[in-house]
Amino acid sequence: MASGKSKGNTERWIATILLIIGGFIISLPFIWMITSSFKPESEILQMPPTLFAENPTIQNYINLFTNMNFGVYLRNTLIIVLLSFIGLFLNAMAGYGFAKYHFKNKEKVFYLVLATMMIPGQVTMIPVYLLLNEMGLINTMAGIVLPGLAAAFSIFLFRMFMATIPTDLIEAARLDGAGEFYIFFRLIMPISKPIFAVQGILTFIAAWNSFLWPLIIANDESLYTLSVGLSLLKGQYASNFALQMAGAAFMVLPIIIIFSFFQKYIVEGFTTSGLK
Repeated sequence: MASGKSKGNTERWIATILLIIGGFIISLPFIWMITSSFKPESEILQMPPTLFAENPTIQNYINLFTNMNFGVYLRNTLIIVLLSFIGLFLNAMAGYGFAKYHFKNKEKVFYLVLATMMIPGQVTMIPVYLLLNEMGLINTMAGIVLPGLAAAFSIFLFRMFMATIPTDLIEAARLDGAGEFYIFFRLIMPISKPIFAVQGILTFIAAWNSFLWPLIIANDESLYTLSVGLSLLKGQYASNFALQMAGAAFMVLPIIIIFSFFQKYIVEGFTTSGLK
C-alpha cells in the first residue's frame, strides 16, 4: 500500500515538473516580448541577447502615444469593445428566445441562423460593404460595429445553455408577477454566468483584435484600431524592434489580465457545457 502511494506521489511530481517546464517554454515568447518592450533600442539587438533589460525604460511606451496615434487607436478599440458587449446581450436574448419561447417556424429560423455559420466571413464582406455604403455608414464607427453585433455561434451557445434551465423556474417567476425583462436580467443572467463569461471573453478578444473589417471600412486614420495601428507600426518603424515589442505587449496584456480575472467562470462554462 505504501509502495503504491509513493509511486502515485512520484508520478504526480513528475507530471507537475513536466507541466511547469512546458508552461515555461510556451510562456517564453511572451516573457521575451514583455521584457524586450522595456529595453532601449540599442540593447534589444545586442549579442549575446539578454532576457531582462539591463537599463529598463518606459520610453518605448511613451513613443507609442507621442510618435504614433495609439491614444486614438486605443479609444476606438475601447468603443468597439463596449458596443460589442451590447451585441453580447442581444445574442443572449436571442438564444433565450430560441430556448424558451414558442413561435411559428422557430426551428426553421434557428437552423437558418446556424446555416450562416457555414458561410466564411470573407464571402459576406463585399455584400455587407455595399449595404453599408448605401446606408452612408462607410468610414464611420457605426459601420465598423454594426455587422459584428449579431453572431450565430454566440446565439447557438446561449441557446444550448439556456435550454437546460428548468422551464418551471421561469413559470414560477411569471406566476409571481415578474415581467419578461425582469426574469431575463434577474433570473436567467445569474444562472448563466458561466456561458456569459465564456462569451464575454471571446467577444472581448474579437473586438480587441479587430483588424480586417476596420481596415476595410475606415478610410480615416482617426477610426483605426490598435491592431491596424500595430500593423502601421511594423511598416513605419520596421527596424525599431523595441517599439514593436511595446506595441505587441500593449495589445496582449489586457487579454491576459481579463482571462486571469474570469478564468474560474470560463473553465466552469466549458465544463458545464461538456457535461450537458
